Amino acid sequence: MNLSKIRIDGIPAILWGEPSDKIIIAAHGSHSSKIDDCIWVLAEEATAKGYQVLSFDLPQHGERVYETDFIMPDECVRELKAMYSFAVNQGEKVSIFGCSMGAYFELLAFADMDIEYAWFLSPVTDMERIIHNLMEYCHITEKEFQERVKIENDIEPLYFPYYTYVKSHPINIWNHKTFILRGENDTLCEYDYVKTFADNFGCELTEQKGGEHWFHTDFELDFFRNWIRERLY
Repeated sequence: MNLSKIRIDGIPAILWGEPSDKIIIAAHGSHSSKIDDCIWVLAEEATAKGYQVLSFDLPQHGERVYETDFIMPDECVRELKAMYSFAVNQGEKVSIFGCSMGAYFELLAFADMDIEYAWFLSPVTDMERIIHNLMEYCHITEKEFQERVKIENDIEPLYFPYYTYVKSHPINIWNHKTFILRGENDTLCEYDYVKTFADNFGCELTEQKGGEHWFHTDFELDFFRNWIRERLY
């Protein structure tokens, strides 16, 4: 498989496969990068079916770990739209793949864009719920959060401007043909919230028995490979 390292608006990115009129923008999850295992699997399966895949490093990830500014949703949305602008000049049909928080940023960025298909792995469909869970874990109220601005903990740091952005940008529109895969034991993105999203927007939802939020074992990645292969049209 051909891999081309490029930069789009200065952002490190990779084009997987040969030029095609079908291209998939892939957004990785937290503590990951543009060459995450799930993106490798996606690229192998997608290029075999005539797609080209475009992945890139989100702020503070991959080749951008040196960045010090706190990752903010609006910046990630801007970068995803830059990827989209690049992609529409490469192919006629643009689809998206998102893992965990990468899926959440795509929900923010692409609600009103022309998207062929969307495939989400362990997607964050309700970021406000996750932040509330972390606030509870840290034993802080919203008032304390606002006063302290940033809360360090052993899971993910909390940043109040991030929280206010999330609250003011609910996911109310999503009209794209969407396929979701989650692990049965995913405690980060709770089943009820993912199921509600899937029901509200007509998404296909598949659950892997015994799977967790982070798909990284051979068992989980093999399941993901078969799942994505069957849904690449």
